[in-house]
Amino acid sequence: MADKFQATIRVAHLSDAALLAELGARTFAETFAKDNTPEDMAAYLRSSFSHEQMQSELRDKSCSFLIAEVENEPAGYALMRTSDPPEMIFGKSSIEIVRFYVSSEWHGQGIANALMHECVSQAIQGGYESIWLGVWEHNERAQAFYRKWNFKPIGMHPFELGSDLQNDIVMERVIASELTFTSTSPG
Repeated sequence: MADKFQATIRVAHLSDAALLAELGARTFAETFAKDNTPEDMAAYLRSSFSHEQMQSELRDKSCSFLIAEVENEPAGYALMRTSDPPEMIFGKSSIEIVRFYVSSEWHGQGIANALMHECVSQAIQGGYESIWLGVWEHNERAQAFYRKWNFKPIGMHPFELGSDLQNDIVMERVIASELTFTSTSPG
């Protein structure tokens, strides 16, 4: 199936904090509100998607936000972060996709593919050996999407949503084999 819309992917700037706070809270709620209590949802949204939290993450040198836009309208975003990965991660040099959200009106329109393509491209350009992420064990749609992009389940880790301790499946895509190495042959 061909992608129906052309998404532009750009790197976020500090001035995008309000946009990311609104888009993040909205897309997270669209995806998970029906499966969680209003109290847990409200607590998580307050702590994770406040304007101050977005500013802090945008200033953090280990974080990189990518915003997907269609005709200058935000359609989704990804947050990638370098940090010490869990022991189960293959790559010694790995980057995490912390958040990957596309607004529901853009589902099935190619936006997620464009955004993931840019995440993978940035990881390859950065010389990382792998990309990893956590996905809620009950989010089958997301799991199928990540499998399509060659992410493999490798373990579990806890995820706290308000007062509810949940389980995320840890998935990893090894990209070391996708890196282009050049060598000089003895002359």
